[in-house]
Amino acid sequence: MTTRLEHANITVRDIDAAISFIRTALPDFAIRRDITEDDGSRWVHIGNNDFYLALNQASDEPAEAWQPYGGKPGVNHLGFEVEDAAAVHARLQAAGYSESTYPNNHPYRRRVYFNDTEGNDWEFVQYLSDRVGERNDYELPDQ
Repeated sequence: MTTRLEHANITVRDIDAAISFIRTALPDFAIRRDITEDDGSRWVHIGNNDFYLALNQASDEPAEAWQPYGGKPGVNHLGFEVEDAAAVHARLQAAGYSESTYPNNHPYRRRVYFNDTEGNDWEFVQYLSDRVGERNDYELPDQ
């Protein structure tokens, strides 16, 4: 059996804003379950047949805003393999999301990065080769 990530569980301030970002980037993702518990807390599973994101409604504000790549423990970004990185870029840009892509020009992959409304960074990568050695190449610099 090959190991794969089955889901990620994320606490967000605004579930509907998170759903909007995710569905804009990944239109094949659908709501699997949307529950509001008796205590008013809400959780949503959004994904496709292979993977989903569990979104939980935050009940508190953090002491300080999260800064990806700021040196503190935490998730810097989630990376999703997509068929067309340019199409993801166009959809997110048209919807007004903030791009965080750093220059990258690799012969075997294209990557775009965007921030959601909460400042979380998301990566979308399109592989241009089916060869594992090329897809996982770290010798050729991203320019």
